[in-house]
Amino acid sequence: MTTNPLLIDLYQLTMAQGYFREGMQEAQASFTYSFREHPFKGGFAVFAGLYEFGNHLENWSFSTEDIQWLSSLKAADGTVLFGKDFLEYLKKLQVDQLEISAVSEGSIVFAGEPLLRVTGSLIVTQLLETTLMNRLNFETLIATKAARCYIAAGGDPVLEFGLRRAQGPDGGISASRAAYIGGCSATSNLEAGRKFGLPVAGTHAHSWVMAHTSEEEAFESWTRSAANNSILLVDTYNSEKGIEQAVKAGAALEARGGTFAGVRLDSGDLAWLSRRARKMLDSVGLEHAKIYASNNLDEHTILSLKSQGAMIDSWGVGTRLATGGDQSALGGVYKMTAMRPSPTDSWEPKIKVSDQSIKTSIPGILAVRRFLDYKGRPVGDMIYDLNNPPAGGAEVTIVDPRDVTRQKNFDAEMDSIELLKPFFRGGSLVQLQNDIHEIRENCLANLAVLDKSHQRFMRPHLYPVGLERNLFEKRLEMITRHKGVS
Repeated sequence: MTTNPLLIDLYQLTMAQGYFREGMQEAQASFTYSFREHPFKGGFAVFAGLYEFGNHLENWSFSTEDIQWLSSLKAADGTVLFGKDFLEYLKKLQVDQLEISAVSEGSIVFAGEPLLRVTGSLIVTQLLETTLMNRLNFETLIATKAARCYIAAGGDPVLEFGLRRAQGPDGGISASRAAYIGGCSATSNLEAGRKFGLPVAGTHAHSWVMAHTSEEEAFESWTRSAANNSILLVDTYNSEKGIEQAVKAGAALEARGGTFAGVRLDSGDLAWLSRRARKMLDSVGLEHAKIYASNNLDEHTILSLKSQGAMIDSWGVGTRLATGGDQSALGGVYKMTAMRPSPTDSWEPKIKVSDQSIKTSIPGILAVRRFLDYKGRPVGDMIYDLNNPPAGGAEVTIVDPRDVTRQKNFDAEMDSIELLKPFFRGGSLVQLQNDIHEIRENCLANLAVLDKSHQRFMRPHLYPVGLERNLFEKRLEMITRHKGVS
């Protein structure tokens, strides 16, 4: 997956040249990344994609080839788009003064709260926008979809099979990584398995059966060729007869001293076929053999099949997981929240105002504090300004910026954690990236303590996220001033 600094939109570089022309090389900015609405009409998201963005940062610089290509671009009037002096500036541009704080990968996060705070040179922070959003939007979307499938499966393994229909090679590899973080047990994607150390899994294709003279011969051959991985796909011609042939081949394998792994259902009435398969397997002593299912599954289909009493042990989810299925993109945004003319000046809060309240940003050098109940369960997140933190007192109040009537008080002595932790300082990561298995465990541990009302697929309960009262009042004052309301 590319880490080139040109993985950006053109306007970022033309804006950077504009800042350069105005002598704003010393200006500093603070940006935050967040998403506006929970994906899939749900009540939470799983934060993912930080690893790839960190890898991009550690290798960030404009090469000679990059500069040469940029020098060839033309403006609308046929003159060069980028001046030689600006291109010379880009050659020397580094990220060693950049400071990034971020939520840990695998964390459960919510709409409207900052997930990254990026502070540094105005030009550098601007140039990171598109790459950051590209990495985080997609992997967070897919990790969240995987978590929903994990929840629906109720502890059964969920296998990710989406590479062939993913959005290109990079999309396929990123999807496999994110799906594992969100709770999938394995992937069929060997390159993702190699790159990230993911467990890999798979069966055989219909073509294996079609390449033999009969289904019986194909199954017998497979149990000899892959005796230690004998999962038989039964729907090439007729699913019910296929199950009968698979059970026969599995019993023969066991008689030879092998172990039959199970059958895979890929079409038809999966609930009925799984019950039929379970009965037939058990009747010949193959109680240990598993029933795998695929065929355009997602969290809703899995939940429906479970409610119908399906006897499915493992769920293969492909297209609707690796592509996001019913939602093609996460609505992540990257907004400037503060600026100062130089590193020695004071920060000035910045706000983007809109007639759509959901698009009005939050000003300040932002942080997020998560309050926990006595069992360590999250009960609310407070967004506050590091330069104007909550006043001391017995309690703090958060106000939902989209609905002022939604307010919540927290005892100032409650257990809490800061979500935005140092991630990148002095040109390098300040923390080694967590092992991906640890990231996955972080996700599952967070899901385990998240109230079930926030995990519902239909009309989930809204988790409390709000602005600390001082920040809420500052934001309101800025909105009023910029709109010219008296």
